[in-house]
Amino acid sequence: MTSSAPRTLPAKSATIDDIRTVAEALAKALEDDKAEDLLFIDLDGKSSLADFMIIASGRSGRHVAALADHLSHTVKKLTGRPANVEGMPNADWVLIDTGDVIVHLFRPEVREFYNLEKIWASDTSAHRATQH
Repeated sequence: MTSSAPRTLPAKSATIDDIRTVAEALAKALEDDKAEDLLFIDLDGKSSLADFMIIASGRSGRHVAALADHLSHTVKKLTGRPANVEGMPNADWVLIDTGDVIVHLFRPEVREFYNLEKIWASDTSAHRATQH
């Protein structure tokens, strides 16, 4: 008996260099779209959730939504797979999960309240991609 549901093929195994290249391309796309206070965090040895985390701010909910929308299209182009996107209705905090890279996009006051940098970043694992 065969199923009519489409089969999903396992994703090609990506190397850490491949994943870093995708993460850096996503950070560059955010810079190009004028995201603010961009932070790039290497999660190696810190979490099994992902290999890299990017945290950035938009100037408003509308800017955060536009950043998230463009980034989700960029993820699809780079990886061939859609990203999981959560938080779009309000766009206060949007999470974009590619599986290997997690991107958090915030309105500034929401970012300050949750302060993810304090939880995840250390002096050796994180660097600011832009200076504003």
